[in-house]
Amino acid sequence: MNLPDHTTPFDPASGSLIERLLFNHRLLVVLACALVTVLLGWQATRLAINASFEKTIPANHPYIRNYLANQAELTGLGNAVRIAVDNPRGNIYDAAYLDTLRQMSEEVFLLPGVARNQMKSLWTPGTRWVGVTEDGLEGGPVIPDGYDGGAASLAQLQANVARSGEIGQLVSADARSSVIYVPLLARDGDGKALDYGQFARRLETLRAKYEQQGVRVHITGFAKLIGDLIDGVRAVLLFFAIAVAIATVMVYWYTRCARSTALVVLASLVAVLWQLGLLPALGYALDPYSILVPFLVFAIGMSHGAQKMNGIMQDIGRGMPKLVAARYTFRRLFLAGLTALLADAVGFAVLSAVDITVIRELAVAASLGVAMLIFTNLILLPIMLSYTGVSAAAATRSLRAETATASGQRRHALWALLDRFTTRRWAAGAIAVALLLGIGAYALSTRLKIGDLDPGAPELRADSRYNRDVAAMNAAYGASSDVLAIMVKTPDGQCAQYDTLNKIDALEWQLRQIDGVENTNSLALLNRRVLAGLNEGSPKWYEFLPNQDMLNTVTAGAPRGLYNDSCNLLTVYTYLRDHKADTLARVTGHVEAFAAANNSQDVHFLLAAGPAGIEAATNSVVHAAWRSMLLLVYAAVLALCFVTFRSWRAVLVAVLPLVLTSVMAEALMVLLGMGVKVATLPVIALGVGIGVDYALYILSITLSRLRQGASLSDAYYHALLFTGKVVMLTGFTLAIGVITWTASPIKFQADMGLLLAFMFIWNMLGALVLVPALGHFLLKPQQSQQSQQSQQ
Repeated sequence: MNLPDHTTPFDPASGSLIERLLFNHRLLVVLACALVTVLLGWQATRLAINASFEKTIPANHPYIRNYLANQAELTGLGNAVRIAVDNPRGNIYDAAYLDTLRQMSEEVFLLPGVARNQMKSLWTPGTRWVGVTEDGLEGGPVIPDGYDGGAASLAQLQANVARSGEIGQLVSADARSSVIYVPLLARDGDGKALDYGQFARRLETLRAKYEQQGVRVHITGFAKLIGDLIDGVRAVLLFFAIAVAIATVMVYWYTRCARSTALVVLASLVAVLWQLGLLPALGYALDPYSILVPFLVFAIGMSHGAQKMNGIMQDIGRGMPKLVAARYTFRRLFLAGLTALLADAVGFAVLSAVDITVIRELAVAASLGVAMLIFTNLILLPIMLSYTGVSAAAATRSLRAETATASGQRRHALWALLDRFTTRRWAAGAIAVALLLGIGAYALSTRLKIGDLDPGAPELRADSRYNRDVAAMNAAYGASSDVLAIMVKTPDGQCAQYDTLNKIDALEWQLRQIDGVENTNSLALLNRRVLAGLNEGSPKWYEFLPNQDMLNTVTAGAPRGLYNDSCNLLTVYTYLRDHKADTLARVTGHVEAFAAANNSQDVHFLLAAGPAGIEAATNSVVHAAWRSMLLLVYAAVLALCFVTFRSWRAVLVAVLPLVLTSVMAEALMVLLGMGVKVATLPVIALGVGIGVDYALYILSITLSRLRQGASLSDAYYHALLFTGKVVMLTGFTLAIGVITWTASPIKFQADMGLLLAFMFIWNMLGALVLVPALGHFLLKPQQSQQSQQSQQ
């Protein structure tokens, strides 16, 4: 498309139907947007920040379906908190310590959202011991009847704990601490969804209260982790404000025009406000995993807004009225902007294919934000600039390079350097370097893992209070809270059959040989222990005997956590060293192979319950979605680019730099020790949609000039002066904005800041360097053909 001639009178009836409808009714558009802003701004005040355990698990995965189908029969294997209470002055067999533990246990019991019938501590009646005496098997509550805190009661308590099997579970190996195990309900007693932020704050209040009484308290579990993340989110809001400030300063430095800078930033913030206002209206809330979305919407808006502002500024500099300049810019860039935003929307929408609710809600929130940008940055911003215009000095400055070139002066050194990539030698060199980088990055990216790669919570920093608590509890209890539970289904009343328990016994022995498994527990193991106990503790009797009467006797006195009341479900507890992806893959792979070989008509081994089982299911879903999601994103981007350019050559020029950035981003994740998981999966997909913006703006102008018969060098140089310098501006601006996130207390957001900054920079470099380099080899045939047609 030729540049508009300001000497020719402008025809208000020219342009597309959409352009005429919008610009011929500018005031109505502005008033409608103002009304929407007020309404959605009021709605945004109702937006809550919360999370849900159920939303983070893949509800349709076979493991989770098995867990949910038997959830009522499983004791505390879902969402739970562990509170370890240490006695720094001695061991737990201390009257003052036990009184403090009792008070804390009672307060925790009354917290909203606690599954009180499943809660366990030394003081709960369900915590029992079983022992062998001269009269046979006996048992009772761990806290002895008539406990008075005296020496005799404490001695009896110590004996009961030793016989309870809770050492390593409720009581630490060194007897210096004990655990309050707190399973949680999805909804509190009033039927409201559990507020994890409030629940975590109540836990912190209890921690502060009882640590003043001389104990040390460590708290772990999903609810506490989410509470810490929600607290960290408030810090992230500060980083968001810093990013907005940096973007404002950088755009103003580029334009030296306060009014246009303010409008670009305002239009992007209005899109964010509209998005946040729509979320509560649709029943959604923000959670720590989707807190990145508002910034991504703002970043995308700044990229498109700066392009519109720059186009209008240059046209005004050429002497056009501000309304005409706005219409011409809208006409030239609307299709490229719309295609880029649709690519962004597809990148977000594809995430909804992942069977994890929190990611689907992120996809909805992000798609809404991108849809808002179509109105605010592609439509409202040009219309507002058609009223305000830009300062005369800014308009003149925007054409400085173009004017210098027209007057025969030497090109700006940077633009001249970039233009060299349209020549054969420089283009071949750039492509060769890109190939080497791509091959090296791909080789490194093959080491990218699924799931968590570190112990503790990778969402938080290693020195965070939560991860220090995790380390302290793992050290004290000899096994982590990463429990993988295997469910064994039998016919009613037949859970104690010898053949069934013998298979469980064999599975346990095999599991204990696997690297990463610390211990196991089951009804079969209890039989071994009881048999040895009935024979004076002799290790020679630590055996699993084919004696059905003995099995029935032991089962009758066994804790209900090992089997259910109907005796048709057994639970095999597998205590893992950590929840690293490799550990989970080894264990679940072995159990699946064992189940395939040993399942029968009466016995079915089912995975999986427990925190580690849920994590394994999540890893499986993420692994299945990872590549297919990227393929869908690229397929959509390819289709949109083809519809826009109608040239497979142009499509390759636009998309190949994105592929390089995607591969290098995965390699960077390996170097940073990041796995593909719920928190990182969205960014991998979003980088494609965000990156295509840069290529589309440069390529659309380049192709337009090529169709007019210009050489590739002239076409690309013109694109640099019109859209390329804004691509460079937004790339650096957004990278600087997100790099500040590296100071965030939330590690995965710090990692995302680094990853996004990398993708912003590399997508920008790909658009500025690889687009002309690839264009030298792919666009020349199209150029020659079109040049011949124009000559004819």
